[in-house]
Amino acid sequence: MRLKGKHTKVEGPVAVARTDEDDERLGRILVAAGRVQPYQLDVARTQDGDSLGVKLTSAGIVTEDVIAQTLAEHHRVGVADFRTLDPEDDAVALLTRDQATTLDALPLFVDDDAVTVAVLDPAPERVQALAAVLEREVRPLVTTRRNLERGIASAYRATGEVVGHVQAFEARDVLRREAEQLETISVNEEAPVVQVVQKVITQALRDRASDIHVEPSGDRVRVRYRIDGALVEVLDLPGSIGPAIVSRVKILANMNIVERRRPQDGQISMDVDGREVDIRVSTTAVVGGEKVVMRLLDKSRPLFKLEQLGMPVDTAARYTQLIHSPFGMVICAGPTGGGKTTTLYASLGELNSTDKNLMTIEDPVEYTFDSINQIQINEQAGITFAGGLKSILRQDPDVILVGEIRDVDTARIAVQSALTGHFVLSSLHATEAVSALYRLLDMGIEAFLIASSVTAVVAQRLVRRSCTSCLEPYQPSPEEIAFLRTFGGSEPQNGFFHGTGCHFCAHTGYLERIGVYEMLVVTDEVRELIVDRAPHDQMRKLARSQGMRTLQEQAVRLVSDGVTTASEVMRSIYVAGV
Repeated sequence: MRLKGKHTKVEGPVAVARTDEDDERLGRILVAAGRVQPYQLDVARTQDGDSLGVKLTSAGIVTEDVIAQTLAEHHRVGVADFRTLDPEDDAVALLTRDQATTLDALPLFVDDDAVTVAVLDPAPERVQALAAVLEREVRPLVTTRRNLERGIASAYRATGEVVGHVQAFEARDVLRREAEQLETISVNEEAPVVQVVQKVITQALRDRASDIHVEPSGDRVRVRYRIDGALVEVLDLPGSIGPAIVSRVKILANMNIVERRRPQDGQISMDVDGREVDIRVSTTAVVGGEKVVMRLLDKSRPLFKLEQLGMPVDTAARYTQLIHSPFGMVICAGPTGGGKTTTLYASLGELNSTDKNLMTIEDPVEYTFDSINQIQINEQAGITFAGGLKSILRQDPDVILVGEIRDVDTARIAVQSALTGHFVLSSLHATEAVSALYRLLDMGIEAFLIASSVTAVVAQRLVRRSCTSCLEPYQPSPEEIAFLRTFGGSEPQNGFFHGTGCHFCAHTGYLERIGVYEMLVVTDEVRELIVDRAPHDQMRKLARSQGMRTLQEQAVRLVSDGVTTASEVMRSIYVAGV
């Protein structure tokens, strides 16, 4: 099993509370260094925040980096550069995660003489208090709050504690007594397998994972997270614990633990690190056992606004204009995990007002709005997309969101809704914008109905952003250069940079994602081609002549702006057939 080993953590006092004296000292240091004016301190004190440093940055008076550099110069200590630093396991183990968070400190390295610790405040009294907790001398390095929080999140992994629970599970030899196993799984919250599942979910949320894959593989069980669209292996567990993990997840999701041959779906609602999370669970039988995939929906995550999605300014302005139409249909197209739901919710946020009746039908309802009427699909109770949509039409709606057009009945009702004075938003699985129109035709919807109802199709993908903490110049390969030139790209103004991998981005070189959009506006000329069932290529050529910029062209623009790399665009976006 590939896991970090167990370490002894310091127990005892965990808090050295920040005081007004700490804030006063910080204010004096910044004023003496000329970084802040006295009147600006008065302005900052009116801001929200736990400390003066947070208030100063919230007010835009000074940046976190300036505060850290000023403190380092005043106390004559170094600055912790997490682009090159990677905390050692032995050092991290000296504090628990709660202690590190409370003390605003992250141990980095340990030797016979002292512990090197990243801190927010290197004042002698705070360093002495930290040394008392660690029971050894401390060498402080100053860091920013943002970097410290990201460093703590990366260093303290919940899955690091799994090894002990797995050993305890194997020692009990639970699998030989299945009935006892299931009773333990469902009742005892301290049971090893219960803790394993909890740690796996907890760490996935901390890592910003969208999915958890638990896969039987011979005599092992592989656990992978999908982070920023890419699968990453995080655990390699013994095969004996696999069935118990599956049973535990099924119990949480109210699924049938006895049925192991047929696919099942379920849902879990739980709190993780104080955040409300909904988890969609899917199980299926594979060679070697049952595979589980859990889709994580963090309900505490703030909803994006349209301008935050990554749309170019002109595309965002045109899209905003289109979604304020009194009737018609706007379709968001793309693959699973392409960000369609995020775009649709951002659109709803733009439309939400007291003078409109907004109704949605979704499977599942991923995020709830207080002022929007949302219907959850429940096929066992007879609530389907088609049936639910019919009931919505009797509810005097202004705007209707159909979570996904999956079949001809749903498509037909959605189209008819758009034709009868309602504005409809929906998602559809398609490779790009023009293909979405042909998917509706393939479903059997009459061409004249599509031409009359659909006002725009937005196709989208998500590409990973280059990690800004570890950017370095590089020379793209000849294939990448050729790709850029094919789609009208140019070298970034400051040259090509890519992330080399650091502590913050888990050494991938990428951190978080941004949307890439292709918007097809259905003009009179496009409607004529739809009615004539013109070839796909002819439709695409017309759309481009009318100003549609393709996914590839939009993505290349991000490369030219230095947001991502050509290799990431080539990995994420289908290139052939353009």
